[in-house]
Amino acid sequence: MIENYVDADEAARLLKVHPETVKRLIRRKHLPATKVGNKWMIEREKLLVFGATYDRRRGRARLLI
Repeated sequence: MIENYVDADEAARLLKVHPETVKRLIRRKHLPATKVGNKWMIEREKLLVFGATYDRRRGRARLLI
């Protein structure tokens, strides 16, 4: 089950953004995640769907989930 999740750092590598950007997307509810201990965990499938629609340009985050 844990293999279906990635942390914020891995999500940042997959999205090609800074890890703080991923955390900002989570805080703004653009990217669904669960806090486990002191780490944000994101379901891999939801991240891939989000990544397919995410525009990395400033102010362009969208969520289609």
